[in-house]
Amino acid sequence: MKDGLQITKSVEGKVTILHLNGALDAVGEESLLAFARDVYDEGGHFLLLDLAEVDIMTSAGMRALHKVFKMFTPREEMYKVHHVKLCRAPQVLYQSLGVTGFLQNIPTYETMEEALSSFS
Repeated sequence: MKDGLQITKSVEGKVTILHLNGALDAVGEESLLAFARDVYDEGGHFLLLDLAEVDIMTSAGMRALHKVFKMFTPREEMYKVHHVKLCRAPQVLYQSLGVTGFLQNIPTYETMEEALSSFS
């Protein structure tokens, strides 16, 4: 496991992708929120979080996902348009997301290609 959370950014059309690598914990929460805020402030409206390289996600990491969801999702579009999606979550993270109810509000895809095409 690597120390902390490393985040890289790429853009595919109208979607900004944040590739997360490492621990999404209390320290990683701050990094993710800062990156997401930058994307939002730069005019980004659609965000895909690539979780393939996330080693561990604590309750602070889940809180960060919730805050990012709220940041990008206008209240009037809450149940109409998904502005934040997840992809490539390792099985153990996927199960945790399901148990905690995140999968009811934030769509999750097995591949990046599926996730990106779902934004069209």
